[in-house]
Amino acid sequence: TAFICLSSIRLYNSKPRPSIKRKMDSRLRYIAPLFALLIFIKGCTSNSEWINDLPKPWKISEEEFTRIIPMFHKKFPDFHDRLKAFSSWQIGTPYKIFCLGEEIDPDPDPIFRLDVSDCTVHILTNLASIQSQSWEESKSKIIKIHYKENEKGIAVPNYKDRWHFTTDRIQKNPSTRDITRSVAATKDLERIDITLNEKNNGKEFLDLGWQRKTTAYFIPSDKISMKVMSNLPEVVGVAFVKRSYFKMGLVVAHEGIIVDQKDIIHASQEFEKTVQMNFMEYYFENESPRFDGIMLFSFHPLEG
Repeated sequence: TAFICLSSIRLYNSKPRPSIKRKMDSRLRYIAPLFALLIFIKGCTSNSEWINDLPKPWKISEEEFTRIIPMFHKKFPDFHDRLKAFSSWQIGTPYKIFCLGEEIDPDPDPIFRLDVSDCTVHILTNLASIQSQSWEESKSKIIKIHYKENEKGIAVPNYKDRWHFTTDRIQKNPSTRDITRSVAATKDLERIDITLNEKNNGKEFLDLGWQRKTTAYFIPSDKISMKVMSNLPEVVGVAFVKRSYFKMGLVVAHEGIIVDQKDIIHASQEFEKTVQMNFMEYYFENESPRFDGIMLFSFHPLEG
């Protein structure tokens, strides 16, 4: 008995034989990444379930929103993770075109709302909400994002001061910045020189007393590929170009958010709600492109 005990102690205190150590190291090389992956998957599943368990945003009151929105900050401390999560929460929101206004004539629609959405409103409400802790703060933030600053550097809800044109917004608004030329090679881009809000006959498309000459670059449909998708950030805005709109002083016909380099989340008039689907399958319906190209833009928090 004494011999067995002493042998056990010696074996316990001795170093592993080289062959055993090599096997242990080899196993650890495989087990460690698998363990990390399982933790990551569990976290993602938990967050997805949490979003799915929330009441639908188009059914809640302002008070309920104010109770819920701080939870997004705790669950998703990173700005872009929170943007993706909040965008996912909005899936299913009923569609209504041109549904934001100034709450006074000529457009008495709400300044901020979640009960309905269109493609641009989806993006604006996302950006405002994820930088806020309450309904009132979200309303205040959307004013800063949706309206151009006046001569005093203050954004005030005014129909003529809206960022009406997506091309103008992603070129000039600090919250959504054009990154098209950094995603695709120059040889794969098309260029359009245009005066925004000026139709071919010289008249305004919208009665704003405003036009702007600009040059826009976009990736044409025949250059949109999985390689381009692999160059995208995890969360990125996409604006869909329609050549037939150029004659009206417009470039963009639709917009949305691409997540994980593969899916688009967008408020769709066609589907009558906010949906998530595979981007390439959506864009190339029956192998035919819905649009003539895309512009891409990044998302940024408001200063301060």
